[in-house]
Amino acid sequence: MLRCLWPHFLNHAWVRKPKNRTFGQSVYRLRNSANMTQEQLAEKADVSRRYVQMIEAGQYAPTIDVASRLRSALGVEWVDLLKGL
Repeated sequence: MLRCLWPHFLNHAWVRKPKNRTFGQSVYRLRNSANMTQEQLAEKADVSRRYVQMIEAGQYAPTIDVASRLRSALGVEWVDLLKGL
């Protein structure tokens, strides 16, 4: 029984926190503080709304190019975007 539960145990946030999720949380926090929707951010950063959604959910890690466009679209410095990584 323990063998079956072990993979699920490793997926809990208190065991490990993927960097993708932390980056996505920063994007989410900064987007909300700028009173922008995912669609508005996506348009400004020239990416799809679904891509922004997946980044915020921690399912996708953006390339440096996309991260740079997100940073510019949000109007923040790199240090603000990467805080907590």
